[in-house]
Amino acid sequence: MTRAYDMTLRAKRAAGTTERITDAAEALLTEGPLAATTLKAIAARADVTVQTVLRHMGSRDGCLEAVGRRIAARVDDQRGRSEPGDVDAAIEDLVAHYEAEGRLVLNLLAQEHGNDPLARRAAESGRAYHRAWVQRCFAPWLGDEQGGRRDHAADGERLDALVAATDLYVWKLLRLDLGRSREATEATVRRLVRAVLEAS
Repeated sequence: MTRAYDMTLRAKRAAGTTERITDAAEALLTEGPLAATTLKAIAARADVTVQTVLRHMGSRDGCLEAVGRRIAARVDDQRGRSEPGDVDAAIEDLVAHYEAEGRLVLNLLAQEHGNDPLARRAAESGRAYHRAWVQRCFAPWLGDEQGGRRDHAADGERLDALVAATDLYVWKLLRLDLGRSREATEATVRRLVRAVLEAS
């Protein structure tokens, strides 16, 4: 019984250390350039040794991949709830996601043309996810029938317009550059989206 207790306690401590290391890597990714997210910096931020980071994560890439998995899970939770066609819920979820992850993603986007392939992969993955999210949330408006045949060109233009109206940089402009409130930002994005949806 004592041995089982010790094993459980050890597993909990190991999981706590892994979580702390992942927290440190995420904080560094949010605050500065990817090049500064080194094993040494991660270890110092997590208050452990580099050897401990390697033992738990395997490598620097292991740390970054752990952050990526964590963020992907949060994004799915934040943006996967609204039903197709529910514009208000979709915009509310979108802005909540940008509030939580926007600064980190902006930091990675600013570095996507640099030497670290992680930023480029993250940017490409994020764009693909966002486009798929738009297609799911606004599906009722992305299949207009004209004369019994779907107008694919119009669908594509509307999809592009919706992707642009809900882009992270719209949130950045409103929230960070212009200092608008979260509520005002939601209202503006909703207005942009409805303008696209209501256009002929």
